[in-house]
Amino acid sequence: MISRQFMLFVLAGGIAAAANFLSRIALGMVMPYVPSIVLAYGIGMLTAFLLNRAFVFTGASNSMRSQVGWFVAVNLLAVAQTVLISLFLARWLFPRFGFDWHPETVAHAIGVAVPVFTSFIGHRLLTFRGADRA
Repeated sequence: MISRQFMLFVLAGGIAAAANFLSRIALGMVMPYVPSIVLAYGIGMLTAFLLNRAFVFTGASNSMRSQVGWFVAVNLLAVAQTVLISLFLARWLFPRFGFDWHPETVAHAIGVAVPVFTSFIGHRLLTFRGADRA
């Protein structure tokens, strides 16, 4: 059974992912692909932190400083996953199969979706320790 907390996490993550994805497209107009992914991820990460703290992991027992530190740590691992998957797909897998319909955009969308489960576990156990389970 999927918990209400996980569903709220997915919803908050979806909103943050949209912020990430759309800002990557806009940033991609003025900077190279990889830096635009990293900066857009920062925009999505700030959105995710605020939404998760306010609506998903309420009542956490650890300090704001601890929450921010762990949130950044968990998301640094996730951004590494995102970049590696995006590059693997856009630069290696898609060309091998002749996939040429917006390969960087599609690769980035997939790359953003992958860390959902690992991030939920990391945030629940580390970032927002002691939070109420919605």
